[in-house]
Amino acid sequence: MTGTLISLISILIGIVSANLFGRYKRVYTFGFKGNTLVGVFGSILLIKTFGRLGFDPWSIMNDGDFDGLRLIINMIVSAFGGVLGLIIAKKIYIKMNKERS
Repeated sequence: MTGTLISLISILIGIVSANLFGRYKRVYTFGFKGNTLVGVFGSILLIKTFGRLGFDPWSIMNDGDFDGLRLIINMIVSAFGGVLGLIIAKKIYIKMNKERS
């Protein structure tokens, strides 16, 4: 497994988690396309932020060695990033479209 493949799998997990969360919590959905877009950006943002601690794809594939624990943590953070991105985007959307009284 290469670092690029791990990155793509992380993004895919962010997309799937955002779409599943949007399907089961209808309050937080933007539809399939919107959830996919937010899942990509939420996943990338949290993985890039959390990757500074040593959980980025290139640290997982450290000189050809494979670290399974780091991979599992990367995937969990990616899924959490997709869900968190969807929640934050929906909160911002609601706040910006609130009628002024």
